Amino acid sequence: MARLFGTDGVRGLANSELTPELALRIAAAAARVLAAHDRSHRPVAVVGRDPRASGEMLEAAVCAGLASAGADVLKVGVLPTPGIAFLVGDLGADMGVVISASHNPMPDNGVKLFAAGGHKLSDEIEDEIEADLDSTAERPTGAGVGRIYEVSDATDRYVAHLLTATPNRLDGLKVVVDCANGAAWATAPRAYREAGAEVIAIHALPDGENINDGCGSTHLDALRAAVLAEGADLGIAHDGDADRCLAVDAAGEVVDGDQIMAVLALAMRDAGELTDDSLVVTVMSNLGLHVAMRDAGVKLRTTAVGDRYVLDELRASRLALGGEQSGHVVLPGHATTGDGLLVAMRLMARVAATGRSLAELAGVMTKMPQVLVNVRVADKATVAASTLVSAAVSAVEAELGETGRVLLRPSGTEQLVRVMVEALSQEAAQTAADRLAAVVATAQ
Repeated sequence: MARLFGTDGVRGLANSELTPELALRIAAAAARVLAAHDRSHRPVAVVGRDPRASGEMLEAAVCAGLASAGADVLKVGVLPTPGIAFLVGDLGADMGVVISASHNPMPDNGVKLFAAGGHKLSDEIEDEIEADLDSTAERPTGAGVGRIYEVSDATDRYVAHLLTATPNRLDGLKVVVDCANGAAWATAPRAYREAGAEVIAIHALPDGENINDGCGSTHLDALRAAVLAEGADLGIAHDGDADRCLAVDAAGEVVDGDQIMAVLALAMRDAGELTDDSLVVTVMSNLGLHVAMRDAGVKLRTTAVGDRYVLDELRASRLALGGEQSGHVVLPGHATTGDGLLVAMRLMARVAATGRSLAELAGVMTKMPQVLVNVRVADKATVAASTLVSAAVSAVEAELGETGRVLLRPSGTEQLVRVMVEALSQEAAQTAADRLAAVVATAQ
């Protein structure tokens, strides 16, 4: 049987794969498991969601499940995922539940769990919760049933935290923010304005159905056009639950997660905040970031793809900055998970403090052309063990030398092998990637 929890909670088509019944069982099991780990007090859970229509239904189910298992619930309403993670610690709760499918299309939804302090659950705790889904344990009755409370100042608390974590004000900056009709639709414009920026918000009228619909961090064309039309200094794009941030400079050019990390790494180094002068990235980060950080004296630590692996390395080595090309960037000194609003405010603070444009700051790194080809295979393991494939990779690596890079990575969920090549030109990268993809396709 496949594991219920994926790399980022439980996701699926709402009311079909992720039903209210399943959401209730997950919440009740989580409350029972966490209560079993600490019987000193009645469990308290923070519950929040993004604005997609099915969230209302699933929120009701989650709250019912938690209360039925004897946990008290603190409802915070529509709020970015990192805001909910922050509130778990700020309110002294034992756990948090986020009802969101992040950048997925509207019909999907998800249930993500946080432990005390707003940290992601370990695989072991997730396995315990999954094993407890069909528990026949006696339910509490009477005063033992959990209560459900509304937290009226949840947004105020989160915005105050963001302002405290921003090193300087944003006065003088004009920014367009694409809220993806998602969880940040009210919070992001408010936070940026309170920090001093002039803010034009787009895709900030969620109706339950338009989340991520042709907007946000996965669809940047509207933001690019708005930045140019408004004469803004920069643009910020979030995804549906606002744990990611991508940017656009004044000329409409995209500034991705690698470039954002380069800007923040140098800002934090200059401020003495970059622990061990190290940055944590995944194997998919652009070679240009490696070159730029090497030239700047910043060390890179590389993990497998996935924010979980970045978080693990940040915690294990007690480092201050890490993330992914997708814009999922983590600042452990201020957040327990990727926080798109925090990253945006720190990025804008660097622009405001230096008086330099975002384009100039991001220019510290030169992006290498990167080509990704997905090759469908019968057996990923066979391809991974193929001497023909390894020989072809070695040959391409020798040809590219220090001016390029090759990465072959089996998909974690499908019978696919992802072939990624970076080179000095788009043509060279495409040629090499197609050549390796042809070898992978025959090595089965």
